[in-house]
Amino acid sequence: MRGGPAAGRPPWNLSSLIFIPGPRERGRGPTPGEAGGDAVSEHGKIECWLSDMDGVLVHEGHPVPGAEEFVRRLRASGRRFLVLTNNSIYTPRDLAVRLRAAGLEIPAGAIWTSALATARFLDGQRPGGSAYVIGEAGLTTALHEIGYVLTDIEPDYVVLGETRTYSFTQITRAVRLIERGARFIATNPDPIGPSGEGSLPACGAVAAMITKATGVRPYFVGKPNPMMMRGALRAIGAHSESTAMIGDRMDTDIVSGLEAGLYTILVLTGVTDRGQVDRYPFRPSLVVDSVADLADLIDGAVPG
Repeated sequence: MRGGPAAGRPPWNLSSLIFIPGPRERGRGPTPGEAGGDAVSEHGKIECWLSDMDGVLVHEGHPVPGAEEFVRRLRASGRRFLVLTNNSIYTPRDLAVRLRAAGLEIPAGAIWTSALATARFLDGQRPGGSAYVIGEAGLTTALHEIGYVLTDIEPDYVVLGETRTYSFTQITRAVRLIERGARFIATNPDPIGPSGEGSLPACGAVAAMITKATGVRPYFVGKPNPMMMRGALRAIGAHSESTAMIGDRMDTDIVSGLEAGLYTILVLTGVTDRGQVDRYPFRPSLVVDSVADLADLIDGAVPG
């Protein structure tokens, strides 16, 4: 379906839950619940949910307004869901405790990190392999659980993740191992991460340093690689045609959801603001102010 709705009919495509601006709507400014484009007919009722964490559910350790109610209704509905994060520092159990402290009851089994996605990828590529790891418990635990040996002696891979204190000694060791033939993997391409004092160099920035030194580019497993989305779908037995992805970044959450064939929802409580949406060559299925506007979608209702 393209263009505006027929005369006398609301500008909602009920089969895909996407708002399609009619002629009058196109002439006004955007409002909460406005769409990102034409209807996608293959998307019907949303049965499963994937959601980014930072900027969607929490912001600087505090819940986003409406997040508690959204999570409560999602859990009460019995629908399958996962919370996704590119942060590889923490284990799912660690993150569940942190979310609980922020007022959000999300079990560890419903959290999918770039560390878990990286471990699953390596287990599929080279089962029982070895890796030199720059990272913290979230990454090292995930690799131990798939039977990987963590070593700096002729490892199959150098695996770069997030850490609060990147060591020049570790980075130098990684460079030399890659020069000797170790394959280079990184959990995510994010160049900076937040802190109470301001931005911190993150995995993508350190990966760029190693690439400059070695001439070898890493394979990034986390968002926007759609592999992380497909891994999350497999983890909960979901299908792309009936799954929604909620995110606050067009360049990671939305594009990876789009490439994985998901119904994509951009919330405006994080990185991307409404004025930036049109700068991208792709658009989300739906744009809303926050997850507070999505509670009715859990039951398949169309937001008004």
